[in-house]
Amino acid sequence: MPANPTRDDPVTAQRRRGFWLRTLHQWHWISSAVCLVGMLLFTATGITLNHAARISATPEVDNRTLELPAPLLEALRQAPEEGEAPLPAEVAHWLAEALDVPLGRRVAEWSPEEAYVSMPAPGADAWLSIDRGTGAVEYERTDRGWIAYLNDLHKGRNTGPAWGWFIDVFAIACLVFCVTGLFLLHLHARQRRLTWPLVGLGLVVPLLLALLFIH
Repeated sequence: MPANPTRDDPVTAQRRRGFWLRTLHQWHWISSAVCLVGMLLFTATGITLNHAARISATPEVDNRTLELPAPLLEALRQAPEEGEAPLPAEVAHWLAEALDVPLGRRVAEWSPEEAYVSMPAPGADAWLSIDRGTGAVEYERTDRGWIAYLNDLHKGRNTGPAWGWFIDVFAIACLVFCVTGLFLLHLHARQRRLTWPLVGLGLVVPLLLALLFIH
């Protein structure tokens, strides 16, 4: 009786299985290496975020005042009356040196009375106000500590586009790690009877918690 042409012989099937095992293991360890440090960060901050109300912190407030030199005040008066636009370059440079604060090309909110610059950052909030009539400058920064800083990294709050790209790359690496892990579970499931019960448990437990206890 002729062999079934649609079924591979044992040697071919073994080779195919070996190929997929090697490929999946390769992508699995590469993705795990890429997302290892990020995974440690996000799991640790997941705990701190979940218990944020129990973690006490005393914010440190830094409040400073100074006055713009007359030539810079004149440049400020020539800026737009209202709307949003960066501070004049010479004003931003002088303030960055005087306050030791990187202003860059941050957008200011302009009104006839003042220029206001909001400068939020991970774990901190800051603002700068300049009186357009007198040149009086007030700067205030509230720092909520390292835990708040790491928590904001977790949420991508006030972190800028570079960190946003990192989160996207990290998420893709985690996705590759999980998908290759799932296929490796499939390939090893015959020798490990608890594989699919444990996978099912990982699905059922959060599903039941969400249905029964989240309202």
